[in-house]
Amino acid sequence: MTVEQIYTGCLAEAAYYIESKGEAVIIDPLREIQPYIDRTKKDNTKIKYVFETHFHADFVSGHIDLAKKTGATIVFGPTSMETGFEALIAEDGQEFKVGDITLRLIHTPGHTMESSCFLLIDEEGKEKGLFTGDTLFIGDVGRPDLAQKVVAELTQEKLAIHLYHSLRNKIMPLADDIIVYPAHGAGSACGKNMSSETTDTLGHQKATNYALQPEMTQDEFVKAVLDGLTPPPGYFPQNVLMNIQGYEAFDSVMKKGKQALSPAAFEAAANETGAIVLDTRNAQEFAKGFVPNSINIGIDGSFASWVGTLLKDVKQDLLIITEPGREEEVITRLARVGFDNTLGYLEGGIIAWKAAKKEIDLIESVSVASMLEKMKEEQLHILDVRRASEFDSEHVKDAQNVPLDYINQHLSEVDKSKTWYVHCRSGYRSMVFLSILRARGYRNLLEVQGGFVAMKESGAFPMTEYVCPTTML
Repeated sequence: MTVEQIYTGCLAEAAYYIESKGEAVIIDPLREIQPYIDRTKKDNTKIKYVFETHFHADFVSGHIDLAKKTGATIVFGPTSMETGFEALIAEDGQEFKVGDITLRLIHTPGHTMESSCFLLIDEEGKEKGLFTGDTLFIGDVGRPDLAQKVVAELTQEKLAIHLYHSLRNKIMPLADDIIVYPAHGAGSACGKNMSSETTDTLGHQKATNYALQPEMTQDEFVKAVLDGLTPPPGYFPQNVLMNIQGYEAFDSVMKKGKQALSPAAFEAAANETGAIVLDTRNAQEFAKGFVPNSINIGIDGSFASWVGTLLKDVKQDLLIITEPGREEEVITRLARVGFDNTLGYLEGGIIAWKAAKKEIDLIESVSVASMLEKMKEEQLHILDVRRASEFDSEHVKDAQNVPLDYINQHLSEVDKSKTWYVHCRSGYRSMVFLSILRARGYRNLLEVQGGFVAMKESGAFPMTEYVCPTTML
């Protein structure tokens, strides 16, 4: 028997390959399926089942393409949803033989109503591992407020109650030595306090995970699970529907996106289609010269989640600018979160655009030292685009917070007539923010080199820290 976790850091997502006696199972595959097929060729195995722990919100699964190419059966837990493809809707407790091992479906509603875990039972009948999807993470549990975005009557309170009973009646009675294999780790928006560890024993989770404490009442659980939840990214409901209804084959998405466009053709396509020009280069390289009105979201960061958060519609047409040779990577990572309408890329990148004498825009960066000199003459308007929790923890005194993830809700707070010094922690998010505002006509914007880290290290900026309130006796 082989159990292999296939972890993808940019989405903090774990898929699983399980093999026994020439038969294999893939659990929660990503959109691009070739790595799973290559893995089975290496072992000379055949994929028998594709298990989906639930209808994912944060990425588009590869279940449909994988089933079509391998003949595997797609399996979901109990659900009333009608899928746009052939799938086996299993019953609670239903078992599946794979070589000499067995996988038992355990219906665990709460994160979503169809959420299910898969219990791995070895050749000798011993329960060895639990593939928990988004029901149980290491250090956390799945947020119960996502399904209501698709089915309105499923309030987060109702789902949290379901989750409470699923954990206590279905998972906590299992043996302590069982290994927990979750679908996500730290950085995923599907939970709020996940560990960077991606596996653990169930016994250790019972001892340390706040949501598994046996003395916790239902009301206490609901309050704890719902406390501190921020609104999920806007693309989540759209990804859920794609996972339920179906989607364009990944091979077709790649073929369409890999059209190399000359500068003239690229410009014409942008003008004719209304496509967003997405520049995925490093932030500092982008600042030195970019196609006017393009948006910078660097590929070497939390690329897919930021695209999904900031671009409202997964059906939006896109034209991409990349570092040479990274076109396929960008198209793949866009497709993982449902952005299938990449129409092509700028052949030769920004160098070709400049060589063609096309218009270039710039974003000015300023050093902390320059800011300090300027502060001697006038008061500076500092814009902090980190998340509210980061800002609340510590920020430059008198800075204004407009979090990047809620940029559309707070644009009115940015006065166009003022000159703004924009920073995040180190520069990735601030350049995304600056590029979006630049495309919307904001001209008086400067990037702070090195971001908050550099400002703090200078020791010259007064800081405001969060002070925990004390109870007066």
